[in-house]
Amino acid sequence: MKEFRDKVAGLDVHRDTVVACCRVRGPSGETQIHKESFSTTSFGLNNLAQFLTEYSVETVVMEATGVYWKPVYYSLEGLFKELWLCNAQHVKNVPGRKTDLSDAEWLADVAAHGMVKPSLVPPSDIRELRDLTRYRKSQVDAKVKEIQRLEKVLQDACIKITSVASSVWSKSSREIIEAMIDGNRDPKSLAQMAKSRLRGKIPELEEALSGFFRDHHARMCKTIIKHIDFLDETISELTSEITKLLVPFDAAVVVVSSIPGISLITAQVIIAETGSDMSKFPTPGHLSAWAGLAPANYESGGKRKPYGTRHGSPYLRRILVEAARAAARTKNTYYSAQYLRIAKRRGANKAAVAVAHSMLETIWYLLTTGSLFQDPGSNFFQNQIDPAVQAKRLAARIKALGFDVTINEPQVA
Repeated sequence: MKEFRDKVAGLDVHRDTVVACCRVRGPSGETQIHKESFSTTSFGLNNLAQFLTEYSVETVVMEATGVYWKPVYYSLEGLFKELWLCNAQHVKNVPGRKTDLSDAEWLADVAAHGMVKPSLVPPSDIRELRDLTRYRKSQVDAKVKEIQRLEKVLQDACIKITSVASSVWSKSSREIIEAMIDGNRDPKSLAQMAKSRLRGKIPELEEALSGFFRDHHARMCKTIIKHIDFLDETISELTSEITKLLVPFDAAVVVVSSIPGISLITAQVIIAETGSDMSKFPTPGHLSAWAGLAPANYESGGKRKPYGTRHGSPYLRRILVEAARAAARTKNTYYSAQYLRIAKRRGANKAAVAVAHSMLETIWYLLTTGSLFQDPGSNFFQNQIDPAVQAKRLAARIKALGFDVTINEPQVA
């Protein structure tokens, strides 16, 4: 098999050690193998860089192993002509030959013969944004869990606020819960704290607040509320930091947020996950496949079977599906019409994924051209139907109901 690279190194990365294998082909065609193990401390990684430089390595290849690859990759970034991070599924070793040394040698071998491609590793500024947006998302998820935990405590005390109010975490609900924590357990006085539209349900609210809220319930609710406030503060601080780092990408954020269903926060996450440089993805299909929104292929014996979507970036897929559901609720837009058409045939979940796929392809085009989104409108799909075909179909339906109908061609002036 033809070798495409003469000086390649494979790195088998672990938490505490990294095994390096240099595969160097000499002028006469002989291949020399040099192996050594290093620690993953800063000192050990400096020794690793010196070891690779000693053998004039040009291409360094490693697997994406949890988070352990990151310090190794970052310490070698910019030192070699090519630094590749590869999908572990694409470089599996031959069964029965599994050792750290053989794994490193196998990585170098497949890279030298062009049998593997590098994964996308964004530049450092996008990596910083990605870390912050992902951590913010984890804090938002933690807040949601705390609100659910608060509801669980109230249900345990037979306090049925959510049977009357739309949410357990609103201004009215919080004021009522804090009053209960302070010792007020009178349903009538608590119900009078209702605000806005909830005041029209005061009799139902009095009945819902007639439970057995005890001291240990108050202690748990007080702790949960403190934690929610802490999470709100943390999310606000993270958002401020993300906004500062996104200043160079403000134009891209404006372009992405021009799409219905994509808020400013969602646009920030999309830029952090993909970057604003779409040249990394040759086509919108490549971007969709990388995000895990493109249909997967499964063919055997000449028969193709539906296989869902590909594996991809879970963070980007999740935020886009959320945006697709938001876009589906917007009135008189292209994406709401697309969602309704697909949901009728295949269900809400598949419709959301399909709309997310369309939105991501639109993002690729918009970021490539720098233009804002121009909505084709909710009647886009209807306009694609030939009027003559649609007239015949409607005439057939009218005849099926027992009426006579005549279709006349429009007269051209």
